[in-house]
Amino acid sequence: MKDARICLVTLAVDDLERSASFYQALGWTRTSAGNDTVIFMQGERMVLSLFGRKDLAADVGTSMEGSAAPYPNVALAINMSTEKDVDRLFDQAVAAGGAAVKRPEPTFWGGYSGYFSDPDSHLWELAHNPFFRLTRRGHIDLLKTPA
Repeated sequence: MKDARICLVTLAVDDLERSASFYQALGWTRTSAGNDTVIFMQGERMVLSLFGRKDLAADVGTSMEGSAAPYPNVALAINMSTEKDVDRLFDQAVAAGGAAVKRPEPTFWGGYSGYFSDPDSHLWELAHNPFFRLTRRGHIDLLKTPA
């Protein structure tokens, strides 16, 4: 089980400084690690890596040209303790330069959820799921969530 975790998420971005400022406004801490092609942002239990889009393509050995998809194939999610917390962080994200994709609202599954995209169109969901147990530090603990 020790390998069943996410330690770092890398996002391809168009403007490193703009993206770093956006994530700092959402509470991530910019670290001294990195260089002129990548910035590392420390979160509570993981690291977000902001990598220049062309530099990441070169590092991977591929081209990112020609992608017409408005969002990546993955939506990153942050679960919150309350609906009020979802609304607060959603408003904070939009005020920091994110785009409102879907304002938070009650869901068909009994929770509360909304979506925003960051300045590079990475899709984020903010959700309150009353069926998920959050630890004192705000992490989902699915191992102790009742079935």
